[in-house]
Amino acid sequence: MDVLELMDEWGPEKVVCVSDRRTGVKGVLVIDNTARGMGKGGTRMSPHVTVSEIARLARVMTWKWAGVDLFFGGAKAGIRFDPASPDKEAALRAFARKLSNEVPREYVFGLDMGLTERDAAIVQDELSDRGAMMGAPAQLGGLPYDELGVTGYGVAEVADELVELRGKRVALQGFGAVGAAAAKRFTELGAVVVAVSSVHGALVDPHGLDVTRLLELRAEFGDIAVEEYGGVRPLGAELRVPCDVLVPAALQDVIDADLAGVLDTALVVEGANLPTSVAAQEVLAGRGITVVPDFIANAGGVVAAAFGMDARYSPFPVNPATVLDAVSSKLRANAAKVVVEARSRGTTTHVAARELAQERVLAAMKLRGRVA
Repeated sequence: MDVLELMDEWGPEKVVCVSDRRTGVKGVLVIDNTARGMGKGGTRMSPHVTVSEIARLARVMTWKWAGVDLFFGGAKAGIRFDPASPDKEAALRAFARKLSNEVPREYVFGLDMGLTERDAAIVQDELSDRGAMMGAPAQLGGLPYDELGVTGYGVAEVADELVELRGKRVALQGFGAVGAAAAKRFTELGAVVVAVSSVHGALVDPHGLDVTRLLELRAEFGDIAVEEYGGVRPLGAELRVPCDVLVPAALQDVIDADLAGVLDTALVVEGANLPTSVAAQEVLAGRGITVVPDFIANAGGVVAAAFGMDARYSPFPVNPATVLDAVSSKLRANAAKVVVEARSRGTTTHVAARELAQERVLAAMKLRGRVA
């Protein structure tokens, strides 16, 4: 593809593609917009990473940081490599070395699909810099926000702000770091989780799944937990079950216009990045189904990352309770504001949220003299 075709009035400002012959690793860093601060966003590892995918996700980070009104810029990195490979560490170290000119001055690595807290520790070791990657284990002074489940926690808090959750039915697509943490918090808030899924299939029980047991099985078996639980159905069943709150928390582009037309829910809270198409968003709005956009609903990770960035060279650890309190208050307020703005502007919640974020980014660009 022609990288220049990715560029518009917002960015990206820099696209760095790298490769390492010894490990065979290829990857890309996209720094989208730094008007409100240096580039910050997750790093994913997948055999199918593309430049356009990472650029799209970097743009989401631009709106996400602006949406929560925290002062970093949008960026994202992707490593085209199999995270299940025994050579993962070598590939990760090679990728980090190749970006040593940009990291950590222009970009700081973060956890995303395919990477773990131990991987964050490896990157810090490779670059001999504790500030090179967020999400390292607490034993190394990091803020392990995946372990804390901040993104899923925030998703449930957002839903509770818009719908009193006690007794409400919740369906979750995905039972990874986000989905599992969300299920735990939904249960704590009094909701009934009626469906979850992983790559191995879906579990559906209109009377409620045993979330405690599911979490125990996930800790022991990972994604296969759904099979160990029993009664697995084909993937997709979790999206079609009648519920009060639907949380797509797996991959992007899972809800199109056709599926949006048959969803049986009152509220969609986007735990994953980009799970609904523009056409689907319009269909859902037309049906009176409220949608909380991804960069509002799943911004718990960026709130936690902001705490981590602030403390990355500090000898004092961050208090997890402080982070969770900030995630709750920030995301609840943002979600409520976006719903009100969408109604007043006569737009979908995605459009309203993006317009709010764009206004903040544009103001920063003007102050810096980047635009007239």
